[in-house]
Amino acid sequence: MQEDVRVRREQVVLPTYAPAEADKNPMFLEKRVYQGSSGKVYPLPFVDCIEESAVDKAWDAVVLENEYVTLTMLPEIGGRIFIGQDRTNGYDFFYRQNVIKPALVGLAGPWISGGVEFNWPQHHRPSTFMPTDVHIEHGDDGSVTVWMSEHEPMNRMKGMHGVCLHPGRSVIELKVRLYNRTPYVQTFLWWANIATHVHEAYRSFFPQDAHEVADHAKRAVSAYPLCDGHYYGVDYGARGREGVPTCECPSRYVPSHCGGTSPRYGPNDLSWYANIPVPTSYMCLGTREDFFGGYDYRAEAGLLHIADHHIAPGKKQWTWGNHEFGYAWDRNLTDADGPYIELMAGVYTDNQPDFSYLSPGETKTFSQFWYPYQGIGIVHSANLDVAIGIEQDGDRLRIGVASTRFLSGAQVAIGEGDREIVDLSPDRPYLRQIEADSPVLVTVLDAEGNELGRYENVTQRPSDAQSPATEPPLPAEIGSADELFLNGLHLEQYRHATRSPVPYWLEALRRDASDVRCNNAMGRWHFQRGEFEDARGFFERAVARATFRNPNPYDGEPYYNLGLALRFLGEPERAADAFAKAAWNSAWQAASYHALAELACARKDWQGAMSYLDRSLRKDADNLRAWDLKAMILRAMERAGQADRLLKETLELDPLDHWALWLSEGELKCDNAVRIDLALDLVRAGFFADALSILGSA
Repeated sequence: MQEDVRVRREQVVLPTYAPAEADKNPMFLEKRVYQGSSGKVYPLPFVDCIEESAVDKAWDAVVLENEYVTLTMLPEIGGRIFIGQDRTNGYDFFYRQNVIKPALVGLAGPWISGGVEFNWPQHHRPSTFMPTDVHIEHGDDGSVTVWMSEHEPMNRMKGMHGVCLHPGRSVIELKVRLYNRTPYVQTFLWWANIATHVHEAYRSFFPQDAHEVADHAKRAVSAYPLCDGHYYGVDYGARGREGVPTCECPSRYVPSHCGGTSPRYGPNDLSWYANIPVPTSYMCLGTREDFFGGYDYRAEAGLLHIADHHIAPGKKQWTWGNHEFGYAWDRNLTDADGPYIELMAGVYTDNQPDFSYLSPGETKTFSQFWYPYQGIGIVHSANLDVAIGIEQDGDRLRIGVASTRFLSGAQVAIGEGDREIVDLSPDRPYLRQIEADSPVLVTVLDAEGNELGRYENVTQRPSDAQSPATEPPLPAEIGSADELFLNGLHLEQYRHATRSPVPYWLEALRRDASDVRCNNAMGRWHFQRGEFEDARGFFERAVARATFRNPNPYDGEPYYNLGLALRFLGEPERAADAFAKAAWNSAWQAASYHALAELACARKDWQGAMSYLDRSLRKDADNLRAWDLKAMILRAMERAGQADRLLKETLELDPLDHWALWLSEGELKCDNAVRIDLALDLVRAGFFADALSILGSA
């Protein structure tokens, strides 16, 4: 019988190695390289010391469970999933820590391994060791979602992660809302960092059509799973031909080709943890499938990740390595829980660093899914209903089918033969051995004959080989202004730590002082540094060139950016003219009308502000700052009932929207960084007394 999803809040007491508060230092480094991009931490302090001994600490936790899965979240540490356990066999499908032992891995210092970490807008997440807000939502279908939300402290955006369980299913859904609540274009990446416990019998896997993997920034590319050359300084090709030299064999987690008792696999197979001696990343290239995962042959249990590859192409494995350096990091990050690997999943990104854009006021929403499975080995086809695996066993094939819910009278067909009627459930996979004929077609249907999944083991055509990325040439070596602009844009978008985009744009402007894109880019650069007069000059030159023949330019961004600069320079009427012209371009209407509404509010032109907000919201209905400002305007117009209804709708969409909560409840329950953000929102719209009230409550 299907059980309801249960949720409870409790405290979990864990031995904890605390960051040393006395050693928080405001170190703001300009050219620190971190995860391939900029390691600037301002305005966060950098923690550079961890206590050497643990003390028991009670952590606030939220526990979700149904008949198949138990999940424990720790909102106080970045809102991570701390525990994920299959209730039917006791398998911890997420790496389970029994101690909180941070090391100085995070952007701002402390970082812990284990569970699932949600990384954005940079890797690792700036706030990975900071608390999140929490809200528990009960769905009409019996599901429960635990929302964990933050105002991201470095770029002032908002990220929400909702961990959801549904009744009668082993699938964990992660609902994500990434909201650029600023008036500025922002870059971001998003990766879920999933840790799993490993040993010499653990194998990670990508889909069968993945034949290549890449290093960070695609600096190196390797064949996969059998590496035929050098990767991360290891000659895997020689290992595959000659075996692993005795002096290089690991002292722990020993594979069979080094004298251990693991399953048999080649010494150059990157899919096995025990084969990789040094810290190594590899990111999947070229797959058109929606899944990847890992399998523990000792526990006969595994983990699958499912997501739409069109927006979630990122599939990655990371390991500290099965050798002495890796063992040292195991000791740094845990007392006795052993090694792990990270199975990372990226959305709007396929590499690290690999940043995408969020427009002003834009919200991106998506879901990710995981589920544990049993008994069928690595998976060859998977979706949210079933997973199909085919394992070679001598001269026979073992066919396995795992399901994510109870399926009475399911039909499994191998080839074109008779269908076998079986009951499937997450703890009851289908297994069958057949002769190793090729190809093999496996089809899974429900009792009504609806197809749930299929796999045919045809030989996959290798995708076109990809070349490693190259370093941008020096500006003087680049022939065209177009390339100069794009090289500079790449360095800016990817937050390059040591190379500036400015020389590329200035070289283009040396050749053509009126180049639209490079003037706009240089204006943005000065604007971000608070150099508004310099920014205005570049934006005005961009506008002049864009309109020198046609008064209605193709792209409204230079006008929008000019409006931002003029607003800071105290010229609201000219700013309004620039925003209004930017709104002639569809791509900039939402942001421009929002800015015009704020300027109208500052003049107490409530009707004009409402008109602008309505137009902005028609273009971007998820911009909750616009909703909240509209509620304030309705109250100013003495239409409190409409304002209250609007706030109710806002909080249904985002129950942790602090502006809406403040307007609804009359008090703020947030940290001072959020108060600053809300005060700035109010100042832009001329609500100075309200801004002072919010700051006064800090």
